[in-house]
Amino acid sequence: MPFNGEKQCVGEDQPSDSDSSRFSESMASLSDCECSRQSFTSDSSSKSSSPASTSPPRVVTFDEVMAATRNLSNLTLAHEIAVNENFQLKQEALPENSLAGRVKHIVHQAFWDVLDSELNADPPEFEHAIKLFEEIREILLSFLTPGGNRLRNQICEVLDTDLIRQQAEHSAVDIQGLANYVISTMGKLCAPVRDNDIRELKATGNIVEVLRQIFHVLDLMKMDMANFTIMSLRPHLQRQLVEYERTKFQEILEETPRKAEVAGVS
Repeated sequence: MPFNGEKQCVGEDQPSDSDSSRFSESMASLSDCECSRQSFTSDSSSKSSSPASTSPPRVVTFDEVMAATRNLSNLTLAHEIAVNENFQLKQEALPENSLAGRVKHIVHQAFWDVLDSELNADPPEFEHAIKLFEEIREILLSFLTPGGNRLRNQICEVLDTDLIRQQAEHSAVDIQGLANYVISTMGKLCAPVRDNDIRELKATGNIVEVLRQIFHVLDLMKMDMANFTIMSLRPHLQRQLVEYERTKFQEILEETPRKAEVAGVS
């Protein structure tokens, strides 16, 4: 390919000796540059492929990833609670026409149907009902403040599953009476917004439906308690938000491997 602006055209003079000399020197210089570039590329390739010059890639464990994710989720949640006065937890119901919603409905309905058949058997079977009261007792106790020892002792005494089981063995257990006590205790512990739910529980006649609705209202009460706790902690969190976010962000940085470490670049 011609050089120097393609001046070697037909009818033009041939280059002088001095031009030829400069051209030769230029080509020699270009050749030296190409050789140097090839040498550098070869050396760099050799060095990058050498095991001795490459840091081993850091292995990221599942626990590390989950810890960083939890910290990031906690940081986001704390920020939302602090800046959003209307933030509240809500129960998310599965769509009834969804597969998960239908499966949940079928499983729950089957459980309550079995309980109904057991309580109406001759003689009645109370084991599943006793386990439900045991679960109810633990939920009620979780609502109590540290100073509620009197009510705590009463709940533990009335809903003593060992005593209830002994009564069941002698056909002396009063399931409806126990349910009435639970409803009365829920009325003492619930927020005013649940008063109507408590009245509906008291008006329900079927014991299986009563137990079913008791768990429904208890779930609502747990959500109320969580939102009350959020509301109580919001002023404190607002005061400590900057320091909290700085601390959490530093934890995320420490628990999340840097790209360079993952890639094995020193």
